[in-house]
Amino acid sequence: MAEKTKGDAHKTETPDVSHIRNVEVEHETSDINLRAVVTFAAALAISIAVVAFGLTFLFKFFEAQEVKRSPKPGPMVLTQKDRLPPEPRLQGAKGFKVNLENGQEVPLELSAPQAEYRVLRSQWEENLKTGLKDQSGNVVGMPIEAAMDKIVSEGLGSKAKQPNGKLNDYAIKMPTASSSGRETEKRLQ
Repeated sequence: MAEKTKGDAHKTETPDVSHIRNVEVEHETSDINLRAVVTFAAALAISIAVVAFGLTFLFKFFEAQEVKRSPKPGPMVLTQKDRLPPEPRLQGAKGFKVNLENGQEVPLELSAPQAEYRVLRSQWEENLKTGLKDQSGNVVGMPIEAAMDKIVSEGLGSKAKQPNGKLNDYAIKMPTASSSGRETEKRLQ
């Protein structure tokens, strides 16, 4: 044993027992039956798998039976589309969508309110690049770049001319206040 000094509180040494050999005893058989534990664990795992498979099959069978027994919906039942409130719908509400000029529908339900502006802005950008189109798809306007080129090349006319060469008169006849409406004069709007 080691000596105790004033600095060491409580020290013990383990004696060296490596020289002791007992050849007759390898382990105690009374501590644990390893074969029984492994067999139990394997049987438990197999049982859990069989029960899980059986329950899955049973629930699918019950669900199929329930579907067979459930009555068909009546002829007056509304479809999901018929249950939606009438147009116009609130932004972000179920069924909210935007119809583009080309007839395409863009669903925006449960989207941020800015999504509608982004769709509208992209449509405006396309109209600026390709020209405005009517409902039949005919171009009724021209892109900004083409319009600027046309104005630069042709210039702006001051007044439109009729086919016979006369200028169009866009003035309208208005009753005068001094005549209490009996006489009219031409005025530009």
